[in-house]
Amino acid sequence: MSDSPYRLAVVVASTREGRFGPTVAGWFAEQTAQRTDIDVDVIDLADHPLPVNLSSDPGPEAAALLAEVSPRLAEADAFVVITPEYNHSYPASVKNLIDWHYTQWQAKPVGFISYGGLSGGLRAVEHLRPVFAELHAVTIRETISFHSPWGKFDDNGRHLDEEAGTAAAGAAKVMLDQLTWWALALREARAARPYGN
Repeated sequence: MSDSPYRLAVVVASTREGRFGPTVAGWFAEQTAQRTDIDVDVIDLADHPLPVNLSSDPGPEAAALLAEVSPRLAEADAFVVITPEYNHSYPASVKNLIDWHYTQWQAKPVGFISYGGLSGGLRAVEHLRPVFAELHAVTIRETISFHSPWGKFDDNGRHLDEEAGTAAAGAAKVMLDQLTWWALALREARAARPYGN
């Protein structure tokens, strides 16, 4: 099992008009494409608006929206959340996704890529860590952050500054190496002993 690629769900958190998230997702896609140990599934929350009224018994319309996302989270062995920083925290869209789910996150690793002004979105990441801890997920120490990234990437998500692009790619490798270790270790552990049993 440890030799087969693990499934990585990449969550693009921002749904704001004119958002920068897809550019960052394009850049990250180039990083993951260089690896043979990862099977990537991109979940763009702008394409999957979930109901804001949480329910333990969602109606048909809400259930249909959840059916497009929930199985993909359940099948994932690991997650990367690409998030901006809004008002010193993360967007409501990602909190809504998190709150609609529970077991899908358990005993799985979560990595973060953030972007924003001077802080590079790092405050959003630090707010997300305790949320995922409450859901029994393991957050990865290494992160990737882009500080004031607007105008620094081309339309395909390639960094225009070669030196900065090399540094970002190096950070992505370190984070993905950590994420891979946890993804494989926890996948094997869940197979040997289902979490919570």
